[in-house]
Amino acid sequence: MDYTVSQVADLLDLHVKTVRGYVRDGRLKAVKVGKTYRISRADLEAFTGAPLASRPRQDRYVEVSTIVQVDAVSRPDLDRLSSALTGSASGLRMEMSYNEERASLKIIILGSPGRTADALRVVEALT
Repeated sequence: MDYTVSQVADLLDLHVKTVRGYVRDGRLKAVKVGKTYRISRADLEAFTGAPLASRPRQDRYVEVSTIVQVDAVSRPDLDRLSSALTGSASGLRMEMSYNEERASLKIIILGSPGRTADALRVVEALT
């Protein structure tokens, strides 16, 4: 099984930036897939020096995947929206793609329904 940086951060009770730093420094072996890193279970166990404890099975996990398209977005609007979303993105995975020629922004948000709803309220308020 492979883990994302976010999953490793959750497992080790660390901040995502800390785990990324370990990967960049070469202290934690990872494979880059596109724009993300994947860490194998064996490499994670080698890093921690112990086998991973089995996590109790959760009865239910809910995650929302949302794509938001915003047209007629100027560069200053993009910067303002990006800053606001980055500040409110705790616990979310988010990517943005801006097409300057079309002045079009796509935002991909993955996370819990509540946190995703909070991010969507930020988008609504700023657009």
